[in-house]
Amino acid sequence: MTIPLLLLVAAFVLILANGFFVAAEFGLVTVERPEAERAAADGDRRARTVVKALRELSFQLSGTQLGITITSLVVGMLAEPALAALLAGPLAATGLPRGAVSGVAVVIGMLLASAVQMVVGELVPKNWAVSRPLQVARFVAGPQHAFSRVFRPVIAGLNAVANRLVRALGVEPTDEMASARTPGELVSLVRHSARAGALEQDTADLFVRTLSLGELTAQHVMTPRVKVSALQHTATAADVLNLTRATGLSRFPVYRDRIDEITGVVHLKDALAVPEPERGRTTVSRICVAPLLVPGSLPVQPLLERLRSEQPMAVVVDEYGGTAGVVTLEDIVEELVGEVRDEHDLAEDDSPELAAVPAEDGRPSWEADGSCRVQTLRRIGLEVPEGPYETVAGLVADLLGRIPAPGDRAELPGWRLSVRRVGRNRAERVRLVRLTAVPAAGAPGLPSGSRSDARCPAAAGSGHDGGPGADTGRGSAGGRHVDPAARPAELEGATR
Repeated sequence: MTIPLLLLVAAFVLILANGFFVAAEFGLVTVERPEAERAAADGDRRARTVVKALRELSFQLSGTQLGITITSLVVGMLAEPALAALLAGPLAATGLPRGAVSGVAVVIGMLLASAVQMVVGELVPKNWAVSRPLQVARFVAGPQHAFSRVFRPVIAGLNAVANRLVRALGVEPTDEMASARTPGELVSLVRHSARAGALEQDTADLFVRTLSLGELTAQHVMTPRVKVSALQHTATAADVLNLTRATGLSRFPVYRDRIDEITGVVHLKDALAVPEPERGRTTVSRICVAPLLVPGSLPVQPLLERLRSEQPMAVVVDEYGGTAGVVTLEDIVEELVGEVRDEHDLAEDDSPELAAVPAEDGRPSWEADGSCRVQTLRRIGLEVPEGPYETVAGLVADLLGRIPAPGDRAELPGWRLSVRRVGRNRAERVRLVRLTAVPAAGAPGLPSGSRSDARCPAAAGSGHDGGPGADTGRGSAGGRHVDPAARPAELEGATR
């Protein structure tokens, strides 16, 4: 009886050793190197050992695998016969045939040993290491480093054999595991940090938008054609000034017979360069520059490079050769930092794209412009499902399955959307009512004081006729804004 008990004690000690190697493996894999390096720089000696182990991570992981293999084999050799010997007497007392007692005892002993090994030697240390990686890494790095150094020849030999097999499969082995993260993983980490309070929400939003920028195309960031302010090629320099006063913009596409035939881009400064007596007779076709045409599928990064190297406005062409919209440098910047406003822009209160409004039936409520991007609604806690739309107006039309009318209502989980105003066959203003009473952090106008940088393609102009041949649409063409009330002399100063 004494020998089986001693064997069980030895087996349990080995199970604890197995747990140590499992904790070392997961601790070194999951610990964040910058966090360990900061702790080491602050004078933490154990953290220095962690950093040293991370520099040869592949070798250290091979050491943990060697330790896990050795302890697991020895545990099986000790625990199963010891348990079988201890269980033989009680099983015989139950009346089992003598020939079956030995086999049943071995099976039960194997099951018990495996269960203890799995729980104590695998699951508990793994969960501990995953939940507190730096703490565990500091605890295990020293002994693990010493173990690997003692067994270095064995580990090096096993690694050499493994590397030859890996090369035979056409893969070049590396001495250190890659610590690179995919953009999706980084976005997940940033959002988790924001929820935990480690990052300000505005900073987290900027990170997420920056990381997601590579997924966007010209079609995602453009001002759609229905909101483009444009001039016919027969319009004059005086019409440019009039359209600037009406819209607050300084750069306009020039078309021949219809908006799909863009022939150039005219800037306010080119119109101002024309002597005043000649402005009524000089057509924009004489002072415009050739347009920069880009496909709607062009990724934002090469689009940004072309806007910077060629001209700051591009005409986005759809797959059928028609004009889909226009895009400017400001549009791309606003994708990153939110609405960009200067002293010439309309006041924010004059054209709220997403703003809190008095509660409806005691529920938090907002109003959104129809052209507000659906991604912006995340700022108020509304997660919009994927679909064939990019704006609030498109979302409403998709939910209703028809052209909306004032008073129409649609619902998403936890939200009610009400159409307040309709124009040009689309919802222009939509009321968003949260059906739950918990307000979202960072939503505009909430008592928490956190601001919202919700960016929507705002209607920057009034849509008034800018003179002969002007097609003002209903909003921004993406050029620099100037004061709509400015006189010609003031306009000259604004464009210098």
